[in-house]
Amino acid sequence: MDGSQFPMRLRASTARNHAPNEPRVEVLAPKGEDHDVEHADDERRDEPSKGMLRRHPLAFVGGLILLFVALPTGYVYWDYASHYESTDDAFIAARQFPIAPKVPGYLTAVPVTDDEHVVAGQVIARIDDRDYSNALAEAKAQVAAARANIENIDAQIVVQQAQIRANQAQVDQAQAALVFAQQQAKRYQELAATALAGTVQDAQRYTSGLSQQQAAVESAQATLALAQRQIEALKAQRSSAVANLGLRKAQRDQAQLDLSHTIVKADQPGRVVQLSAAVGEFAQPGTNLTMFVPDDIWVWANFKENQLDHMRPRQRVTLEIDAYPERTIRAHVDSVQPGSGTAFSLLPVENATGNYVKIVQRVPVKLVMNDPPGDVALGPGMSVVPTVRIDPSPSLLERLEAWL
Repeated sequence: MDGSQFPMRLRASTARNHAPNEPRVEVLAPKGEDHDVEHADDERRDEPSKGMLRRHPLAFVGGLILLFVALPTGYVYWDYASHYESTDDAFIAARQFPIAPKVPGYLTAVPVTDDEHVVAGQVIARIDDRDYSNALAEAKAQVAAARANIENIDAQIVVQQAQIRANQAQVDQAQAALVFAQQQAKRYQELAATALAGTVQDAQRYTSGLSQQQAAVESAQATLALAQRQIEALKAQRSSAVANLGLRKAQRDQAQLDLSHTIVKADQPGRVVQLSAAVGEFAQPGTNLTMFVPDDIWVWANFKENQLDHMRPRQRVTLEIDAYPERTIRAHVDSVQPGSGTAFSLLPVENATGNYVKIVQRVPVKLVMNDPPGDVALGPGMSVVPTVRIDPSPSLLERLEAWL
């Protein structure tokens, strides 16, 4: 066949695959076969994509499966997360306080030990009570003496009232005698004036008797008034004695109270922490014997302020405690603090400055445990991860769990 009948054309693909320093080799094809050559080049360009499916069919199918699994899984996670708010900035809190005696004295007994759980009314320490027992006995004796003094005054008042009645009788007797003396004096004065049956001497004698009888009445009345004044004085003494009895009773009650303070007790259930009391130690009032952590504990969860939009009291909470990761404790939202945590610090943040940079604030939320576990030690400062159920409607995952 004559080569002139087949015009040849340079193929670019051959030129591309040729080394730059080597002489270019031109591949010539007959003119009628040019279209077939270009079509073959297009098929070779499509071979990589088709070859991937043929060479790795399992990887391709696995990718599709992962895609179909990841999409619903991502949606379920997003739907589940939209119903909950969580934070790792949370810890257990309690109103712990030191226990100290109110009266001084030597410690005679410390019947508790470190980290021991005590109930309300349980004895933590005892102070030597002999001095306080003696003071109480003395105060009781003074109360008895004050009562006896009141009884003595009452008896004097009774006697004085009898004396008043006697003086009143003397006054009545003197007044009766005075009336008779007045009658006699008047009668003899009239006889002396007529000079018929009486004499002037008799008239003068009965007139003098009248004067004496008037003096006797005045004396009896003065004695009666004195007796009445005396009973008023006795009543005043009784009022003073009653006040003294009240003072003695107060001293007795104080002595009784001081004696009761020699026994240091727990006012509520809790744990004894950092015990420093020892037998034989002289305890001063206000000196710490131990720290006390009540059983009433809760969780302060510092949520970001943009997590509080749907958070309300009484919402359900799940607590995960770092010290006991295998336990899940149920709780509920008790309250949300009306302000960020830094607003109530010793040095609150002042934003009215020229270099202000907005930072998402943390707001303390109080979470109360529904049923705190009693077989583990939970105390202030322990880390907690709370999860708050903020949406009452069930999530897709919860609906699936309920359906299954």
